[in-house]
Amino acid sequence: MYALTYDVGTTGLKTCLFSITEKLELAESAYAGYGLYTLENGGVEQDPEEWWQAVCSTTREVIGKAGIRAEEVEAVSFCSQMQCLVLVDSDGRPVRRAMSYLDSRAHRQHAKGITSGFAVGGLNVRKLLVSLAFTKAMAASVKDPVWKYNWVRDNEPENFSRVCKWLDAKEYLIARMTGNMCMTLDSAYATMLYDVRPGRQGWCRPICKMLGVNPDHLPPLIKSSDSAGCIGGRAAEELGLKAGALVYGGGGDAVLIGVGTGATELGETYIYLGTSGWVSTLIGRQILDINSRIASIIGPQPGRYHYFAEIETAAKCLEWVKDHLALDEIGIYLEKKNVTESLESVYLSLYDYLCEVVGRVPAGSRGVIFTPWLHGNRCPFEDPDARGIFFNIGLDTGKSALIRAVIEGICYHCRLALEAEEKRVKISDSVMVSGGGALSPVICQILADVLGRKVLVLPNPQNSGSFGAAIVIAAGLGRIPSIEDSKTLLPPYTVYTPARENKPVHDRNYQVFKALYRDNKKSFALLNSRPL
Repeated sequence: MYALTYDVGTTGLKTCLFSITEKLELAESAYAGYGLYTLENGGVEQDPEEWWQAVCSTTREVIGKAGIRAEEVEAVSFCSQMQCLVLVDSDGRPVRRAMSYLDSRAHRQHAKGITSGFAVGGLNVRKLLVSLAFTKAMAASVKDPVWKYNWVRDNEPENFSRVCKWLDAKEYLIARMTGNMCMTLDSAYATMLYDVRPGRQGWCRPICKMLGVNPDHLPPLIKSSDSAGCIGGRAAEELGLKAGALVYGGGGDAVLIGVGTGATELGETYIYLGTSGWVSTLIGRQILDINSRIASIIGPQPGRYHYFAEIETAAKCLEWVKDHLALDEIGIYLEKKNVTESLESVYLSLYDYLCEVVGRVPAGSRGVIFTPWLHGNRCPFEDPDARGIFFNIGLDTGKSALIRAVIEGICYHCRLALEAEEKRVKISDSVMVSGGGALSPVICQILADVLGRKVLVLPNPQNSGSFGAAIVIAAGLGRIPSIEDSKTLLPPYTVYTPARENKPVHDRNYQVFKALYRDNKKSFALLNSRPL
């Protein structure tokens, strides 16, 4: 059988066609980009119609390139960005553009809802205790979707009056395909409104009341491997697929990328380097570190949780490098060929340049250190005002050292998140790595050197989320006994071993890296927290 998966990213969507038999084989893929609209008030939005057009165009493309009939595609599923706010009316139409997980405009709602009153560490103690009791989580970040929801209520009453349901990105696409509005458990947990108490799993009305959410706006819940319905006639016509194909719930990127990376056994740790990034360890019980902003996300495996430390801008920093530091060299290297705007193309065009030029810069970037907080930070400190820094530039500092410093800065922050996780859970000795950033051997080796751990990378690591979504389909159809058994379907890893000679310089730079936020926190707030 054939199945389609849709990896719904921040700046684009990849559609993959898989053959599912005794093995899982990628038959074809296609990519389409879409907009990310940044506003002056901290808002970051996306247009759901652009998501849908990307789904339709790439679906037709992969079917055509593979040379198969549309009737041969029996099921579809999703791996998606999380914590988007997509408010739709009773017909499933968005009442406004989607608010991205990067959106940070709801400062007033966040302050009123969670930081006012008797507070410790900036969090209202009573609301903190209530949240932990019911959900084992808390909407502590201004970027959490509940504050976006409240922002729309307070600032756009006409739009808010038309709201029927609150969906996330993939849930909107599921509704567009099937006509059914639902939400998978991992997406529900990411709203911080999901009751995790044994026997009471579901939307938590006490938390909804406390945070100002209308429970009627919350959709029915399904598991990742449940069918959400079948593709309807109109959607099938737009997609170029047969009506009646099964649509599975899939999951958020925070959990399915781990499945597609092979982190399916307790204690296994992986790092994702995409537009955003994270460090995640699979654990058997829910743990919350409120100080470091690390929560345990519900995964597709029963009784398993992803202890998840988010990095706001990871390989997004490489796109910044492309736009502002390296574009002229890349243009020369590619013989003046055009460089497309998709992140995947950015990575591909940067590979040879990184290997040839950055690989010749000594470890430690000649003392230059970069902080990758280009849009604030979440873990292990929450600060939307934090920003990037190039520290310790001298007259002899060249562009190549700056670019390597960006890569090392991303890796230093991965180490920071890894050490925050290690305070509460045991992480694996070897770390799996996926995402577009893992396509570069230079980046993987630098990461191994910085972490002091072996780094394991599968072929095509940029497709890990798609593999995870396909594995969910296989489990839902009974093609494999369980998600744990999926590891046998994956190819061998490439192993990167830390270079011992680079440890002293990275340990030195890392100590300075850790101090840069502490030393500049007040300056970040002064420059970025309020308009002049």
